[in-house]
Amino acid sequence: NTPSAPIDASTGPIMTFEKSSHDFGTINEGDQVTTKFSFTNTGNSDLIIVDARGSCGCTVPEYPKNTPIAPGQSQTITVNFDSNNKPGIQQKSVTLSANTSSGREMLRIKANVTPDPIKQKQRDDQAKARQQN
Repeated sequence: NTPSAPIDASTGPIMTFEKSSHDFGTINEGDQVTTKFSFTNTGNSDLIIVDARGSCGCTVPEYPKNTPIAPGQSQTITVNFDSNNKPGIQQKSVTLSANTSSGREMLRIKANVTPDPIKQKQRDDQAKARQQN
């Protein structure tokens, strides 16, 4: 009857990303852009992603939910960013919850969103109206 050994991080799954951030560069407000984050399970047991969340509703991840990813296997997480009503420099993140030793992984996206001139005028007009009250 041997006591159970503590869980060793070296035997668990490890998410190794090709890149953990993506810069869309300059895009126009209203553009919907997508990037893919490829990763490989470089650990020694099945990797399972239980959840992936964007930091706001404009950032939506698509991922292999609750799908065992065997050691050596690669998968992709697709992140869609909707720049509607998001002028200026945008930095968003996607938090992945997985059965890795840390339990969570972070992916980041950024974009410089050129304001839509019509929407910007509406925002400016609304701001002026608020100042007059």
